[in-house]
Amino acid sequence: MKSILLATTVLMGLSGGAYAADAIVSEPIAASFDWTGAYIGVNAGGGFGKFKYDPNFGTGLDLTASGLLGGVQAGYNWQSGQMVYGVEADFQGSAVKASISGIGGPGTALETKIDWFGTVRARIGYTPVDRFLVYGTGGFAYGHDKTTFGAGGDFSKTKTGWTVGAGVEYAINTNWTIKSEYLYTDLGKSTFTVGPSSIDVTDKFHVVRVGLNYKF
Repeated sequence: MKSILLATTVLMGLSGGAYAADAIVSEPIAASFDWTGAYIGVNAGGGFGKFKYDPNFGTGLDLTASGLLGGVQAGYNWQSGQMVYGVEADFQGSAVKASISGIGGPGTALETKIDWFGTVRARIGYTPVDRFLVYGTGGFAYGHDKTTFGAGGDFSKTKTGWTVGAGVEYAINTNWTIKSEYLYTDLGKSTFTVGPSSIDVTDKFHVVRVGLNYKF
């Protein structure tokens, strides 16, 4: 009888140990997030800066510019260890503008507005934790500005330049990420002529925006 009780106790102990081992093995392990892959998304924010006017007569003028903006982006990331490398393109609708009244006489206004712009950039980032990415970015920028000078008419031009910035991005789950980003953009100089005079307009502005991406 004692032998039977002893054997039963041993078997129960072994069964309990096996069950505990199975429980440990079957416990789900959180998978690390992989940033590699394509993504698309939307963004919104604001722009601000200084638009510079250099006429071939008189003194130059700097005007403060500001306005809302929003758009779409798409890109691709490659992850190697804790480093993430990528490319991204975006296109923005913009209400960023600078204006002043009464220049050149009563009722005369000067205004420059960035109608739209976009960038094509490289991104290099680091992941201190698997779902959090800190990155720097920079590359090519392009955009369209329209300048109005009172009765002198409207002048518009598609311009090219460069951009540089930085941002942070967080993976909410396997497919969705959110980001906050800063860019400094220089669209270079354009020249328009009013009668015998000409004015150079230089567009430089800062962008602060937030975005939502879907990763495939």
